Amino acid sequence: MRGTHQREQPGSNGSAVARLLSRWDRLDHPLRHLPRAAAILVAVLLMAAMGWTIGAATPVDQAEKDWVAATSDGSGGDLALYQRMAERVIAGEDYYPAVMEEHRARDYPVRPFVAVRPPTLAMLHGFIGVDGARYVALALLLACGFLVYLRLEHRVGMAERIAAMVMLVLGGAATFMPQSGLIHELFAGLLLSLALLLYRPERWWPSLLLAGFALAVRELSTAFVMLWLVFALADRRWREVAALSGSLVLFAIGMMLHARGIAVLLQPGDPPSPGWSAMQGYGLPVLALLRLSGLALLPLALAAPLTLLPLFGWIGLGGRFGLFATLWFIGLFTIMALFARVDNFYWAQMVLPAYAAGFAFAPRALADLAYAVIGRRKGALNQTLP
Repeated sequence: MRGTHQREQPGSNGSAVARLLSRWDRLDHPLRHLPRAAAILVAVLLMAAMGWTIGAATPVDQAEKDWVAATSDGSGGDLALYQRMAERVIAGEDYYPAVMEEHRARDYPVRPFVAVRPPTLAMLHGFIGVDGARYVALALLLACGFLVYLRLEHRVGMAERIAAMVMLVLGGAATFMPQSGLIHELFAGLLLSLALLLYRPERWWPSLLLAGFALAVRELSTAFVMLWLVFALADRRWREVAALSGSLVLFAIGMMLHARGIAVLLQPGDPPSPGWSAMQGYGLPVLALLRLSGLALLPLALAAPLTLLPLFGWIGLGGRFGLFATLWFIGLFTIMALFARVDNFYWAQMVLPAYAAGFAFAPRALADLAYAVIGRRKGALNQTLP
């Protein structure tokens, strides 16, 4: 999760992994440095992947439509549940008895305990209301936009920094919805994006606080914290490792208490979850990103391939910053591909708005790849001419 300043480089006496990461830190425009054969392979894979997204997203799109048709009962879905929970907590009711009653009334699963959201966001509603939570989300989004502009100061030009800021804010467009204060994944995604952008090796604790809040809101945030822990271990940053480990221990204790709060109220007829082993494949995150962005306005055959451009842009950004973000996105998409059902598409909100900033880096990445394929060879040929 490092930037590109010299003071951010790990020591040369560190582990082999740390030395490898240090070399990556110093490598600007990584796609431009690819050997020509490797660059051609990357170009072919990128074109194949963009074409693949159409075929992968189409059956998931149909499955989603079938699910919507089968489950549309006028109840308002998850947002109606969260709105009712906010109202009851604001009215002074205890969270767990209220949430169990609301789940039963809607025939929502309560087993296993992770089928029920932690009380964190409902508690926030109790303090500042749903509108107050929405204003907090908007403040987080604006902070992300400001920080991405600052974070890229020594990496890209002014135009690219402004574009990244605009793309990031557009990626968080759901924050402007009246119901945004109810969406757990939206809050967690904003907190993790801000943690990524705010991180500095010499001042990492603000990012840890933000990631800790994200863990308390949505347990899927563990993917981010675990990846961060791997990076800290590679660099032998032991204080950081201890703090991250401690946050995971606190999270585990919190989830145990959450499980206990549900277990004492369980009844024999309470519905179980259908499970999280749907194996929908990577077509699901592709469709989810399409649904959660302005790309939904385009035909699927055009929109689906475009969902890969931000990921390619982050790869092309280079440095520890780009590497961490890329691995975080791929990790979350893999979790979705393996475990999420079609109605869990909103999990993709966990990487927004940071993921959308990659649209601004995509032209640079494509230009660097083109240089590695064509430009370098052309330059070499020119040098051989009399």
